[in-house]
Amino acid sequence: MFKRFSRLLLPLVWIFTVTNALAADTTINTMDPYAMVKSVANKTFDRFHQDKAVIDADADHLKVIVREELMPYIDTKYASYKVLGQYLKETTEDQRNHFVTAFEGYLVSTYAQAFTEYTDQKIEFLPGSDYSNEKMVDVNVQIIEAGRPPIKLLFKVRRLKDDSWKAFDLVAEGVSLLSSKQSEISNLIRQQGIDSVIKMLEDRTKDKVTKQPKAGK
Repeated sequence: MFKRFSRLLLPLVWIFTVTNALAADTTINTMDPYAMVKSVANKTFDRFHQDKAVIDADADHLKVIVREELMPYIDTKYASYKVLGQYLKETTEDQRNHFVTAFEGYLVSTYAQAFTEYTDQKIEFLPGSDYSNEKMVDVNVQIIEAGRPPIKLLFKVRRLKDDSWKAFDLVAEGVSLLSSKQSEISNLIRQQGIDSVIKMLEDRTKDKVTKQPKAGK
């Protein structure tokens, strides 16, 4: 049920991990959406290599990296509310809060699992544009891998009330992860109810991260 979403999340993980490993300054400038994405990529890539021995011993440590390095720059509340869609107004405040927490945990688990698929793809960041009067911007990137056509991605980032920026969606080859998840969640809520969906997400959060054998090995 959730496998397709997980596969589509892999390019997002590559954005955060496959870029300049020699980042001298890991300060995250959240006031610039383009600089933020690049800085988070540098910082996460550095942490990924720094903790390699820990990850090799326990792949679940990837959840720690995701929660500490990625999630602070993802607007999980906004994304969760978008995913709830028409059912947002039909939920109680307690249900909404529980859904946000469960959905964030699910994303952490999904991103962490996606980290196990990391190889040596290269990232090309396309030039940004003037965002001074914008409320949302797209950070356009391409995943470059030898012998394959580039994968076109855009990372959607929104301006918050304090003028800082956070990411909330990734569009991979024209497929919005948020829209895809909204459609799936809406169907599940209609069929089973919000509490059942929250429980399902919580169960997925508990899944252990497992390393998959590389192709040909």
